[in-house]
Amino acid sequence: MQPRLAFAYDPQFTEHVFAAEQLQRLAGLCDILRHEPLLELTSPDARAVLAETEILVTGWGPPLIDAATLATAPKLRLIAHSAGSIKYFIAPEVVERVAVTSAVTANAVPVAEFTVAAILFANKGVLAFRDIYRSERRHLRSHPLMASQLGNYQKTVGIIGASRIGLKTIELLAPYDFELLLTSTSTTPEQAAALGVELVELDELMARSDVASLHAPALPSTRHMIDARRLALLRDGATFINTARGSIVDQDALLRELVAGRLNAVIDVTEPEVLPADSPLYELPNVLLTPHIAGAIGGERERLGTLIVDEVERFVRGEPLLHRVPHELLGQLA
Repeated sequence: MQPRLAFAYDPQFTEHVFAAEQLQRLAGLCDILRHEPLLELTSPDARAVLAETEILVTGWGPPLIDAATLATAPKLRLIAHSAGSIKYFIAPEVVERVAVTSAVTANAVPVAEFTVAAILFANKGVLAFRDIYRSERRHLRSHPLMASQLGNYQKTVGIIGASRIGLKTIELLAPYDFELLLTSTSTTPEQAAALGVELVELDELMARSDVASLHAPALPSTRHMIDARRLALLRDGATFINTARGSIVDQDALLRELVAGRLNAVIDVTEPEVLPADSPLYELPNVLLTPHIAGAIGGERERLGTLIVDEVERFVRGEPLLHRVPHELLGQLA
């Protein structure tokens, strides 16, 4: 008898995650109780579905899953999350009692790709050249910027945090002629050497980097970790990239540096999201501001769905999950 499966997420946020091919695979592996996702887990209708559910597939916009939920889902054995972090909707006691797997590794890929593109563009001075070319509309071969230290050869790139995204970014940067620095409390010097990076303290990373890219988790201990003092360590003309979370950065301190024109920035996440309409970040020429798009969007989301269907298949076959969330690491998750 096939295990029974249900979905629980907000469908407006999960378009393109499960392609028709992947839904067909799920149907071949499981008895799908209902194809419409549950939007909540407390109504009599939802409880009736949960009572028979062995595998619950979640995604963006999921309902809260806690001990009370487990009490109404006695057969639940696997929660397969087709998005990133689980910590905002799955209580710790759930992870201790039920296998939980996540597509966070798949979501790390487009964030790392976005970061690499941002690094390459930053080192080439793309924003500055765009504005100069738009204004002067002539050949710029004799422009002083052409004779500056711009370019990607032998630049120093600092990666703040050995998260999945941080590690994937390091992997993608390996072919380039960069000096790579890493600050991480979970990485040993031997591991850093294997990655091809130099392990340094955060202050040293900020002082040496042409580009510093943030990949740390948003925790109480990391709030405003990038503060005015650390931003001041960045050399004039350096670029700061944030695809992590806005709360890790002192936004006022960063804004002061950017308004002064001393630094450049690529900012995909802010606090709050969305910024007030009068925020200078929308207009500053040295800032590339994007609306939290580094993670999977559009067709990239199919990668997440494929990973989750692969995990469900492993579970059904009795094979080890490759992306299981360890309950002992919950406190370190982004």
